[in-house]
Amino acid sequence: MIVENIESPAQTDQKLKWAIAGGGMLGLTLALRMAKQGHDVTLLEAGPSLGGLASIWKLGDVHWDRHYHVTLLSDSRLLNLIDEIGLSDDLKWVETKTGFYTGGQLYSMSNTAEFLKFPPLNLIEKLRLGGTIFYASKIRNWKRLEKIKVAAWLSRWSGKGTFKKIWEPLLKAKLGESYHRTAASFIWAHISRMYKARRTGLKKEMFGYVEGGYRSIINRMSDLLEELNVEVRVDHPITKVKKQDDGRFQIDFQGRASETFDRVIMTTPNSIMSRVCEDIGDDEKERFDKVEYLGIVCASLLLKKPISPYYVTNITDTWVPMTAVIEMTTIVDTDEFGGRALVYLPKYVPADHELFEKSDEEIQESFLSALEKMYEDFDRSNVEAFNISRVRSVMAIPTLNYSELLPPMKSSVEGLFYVNSSYILRGNLNVNETITIAEEAMDTVLKAELERVAVTAT
Repeated sequence: MIVENIESPAQTDQKLKWAIAGGGMLGLTLALRMAKQGHDVTLLEAGPSLGGLASIWKLGDVHWDRHYHVTLLSDSRLLNLIDEIGLSDDLKWVETKTGFYTGGQLYSMSNTAEFLKFPPLNLIEKLRLGGTIFYASKIRNWKRLEKIKVAAWLSRWSGKGTFKKIWEPLLKAKLGESYHRTAASFIWAHISRMYKARRTGLKKEMFGYVEGGYRSIINRMSDLLEELNVEVRVDHPITKVKKQDDGRFQIDFQGRASETFDRVIMTTPNSIMSRVCEDIGDDEKERFDKVEYLGIVCASLLLKKPISPYYVTNITDTWVPMTAVIEMTTIVDTDEFGGRALVYLPKYVPADHELFEKSDEEIQESFLSALEKMYEDFDRSNVEAFNISRVRSVMAIPTLNYSELLPPMKSSVEGLFYVNSSYILRGNLNVNETITIAEEAMDTVLKAELERVAVTAT
């Protein structure tokens, strides 16, 4: 049940009222886990709908994911959740291909034979690149990679030639100049996830999706939360979280009445926590403020026909304004889009980048002009809809010694907890990792608090 405005419900005799701030996949998972344990939970979402980065929007006459997402064979936490909520039968798997755009040319990099023929690299560079990927996939002690810059690590193992031709352009496309401050754990996490996704023996990239996209997942989770008596409130942007003399927390909302809760879990970006949680210490605020975030400007295109046979086309040419080209219809059945194709054009940039200030028309012209140069068969007349999503705080950048930077999830304020995607330490941002953070928090800091509360109540 989604409630836009409601008076504070009366507190039960023994149950504590928990507020979870943020209705993305992380907040939804926490709410589901806590509600199944019988706790009194209210989920608070600032926006008009649930899902966060996995939310849905309308593109032309199609309702689909606002940003691109896929499920990998190695995404065990996500797959378990999909099974738990009863959607496993709606999960579809497809073999995918990978492309590269470099030196003004498109190449396929979908198997070993194509890799060995890849013209930009000589044989030695190819062997070193393949060796780097294989070596990274075998590393288990990821923490030591936090102490090494990604550029230095890749240059050492792949060689300067491979780094300049492949790794550096890809790092710049994904991280901008922030790659100079990024730890090697970043590339390890990416390689590790993709390597695990290949079937043993077959060595094929198998990507999956749930029929209906994340709308199916979010709607099902919302229904389950209603059955478990969780109150879900959208359009409730938080302006202040303040602990009162009685030990409870007053939460102030923009344009709505304040309400009190016994415990608060913040799943929002660090900048919001630093601003609205007034009681936390200066050290915690300083730590949060030191975390660098990448934002995204992502275009979604509904096309009359596909433009690429590759799910992802990695781009190394610096003149191209996009980070990659994501041809979603290589995975998702075109029936989901009325027989048409869906393409995402993401550009990852710092939160203060000038691209956020450009108009939709400027971005559209820049992106479409690039597609015309990249694909001979692309014609603007094929574009039926073009939407642009802008999110300033998407992914925390794993800088050197990143895990030592974050404050504990259990804050210095008794009853206040931080559980957000900046605590992803052994992977890169994706839905599986956000679910992992939620469930690991349930097994550690939140479990300890829930057990302490239970003992006190008895």
